[in-house]
Amino acid sequence: MTQFMDVHHGMQGITDEELQRAHAADLAIEKEEGVHFERAWADPVSGTVYCLSEAPSAEAVRRIHERAGHPADEIRPVPLSIW
Repeated sequence: MTQFMDVHHGMQGITDEELQRAHAADLAIEKEEGVHFERAWADPVSGTVYCLSEAPSAEAVRRIHERAGHPADEIRPVPLSIW
């Protein structure tokens, strides 16, 4: 499966609790599309949220985020990474 990084804009003031709830909403339905959301990061000042996932396609990621109530503005494949 491919890793994807997606970006959400316009989430100024997001709190830790709100980020956790949004991530939990994704996790609750991710298996329906074969997606696994690994991690999320947020910058409350800029309102930018980033999510890292493994999925069969960017469209699968898009569908999960839309159904969970927070559509992604960008979804990009991550072909290379180092840890």
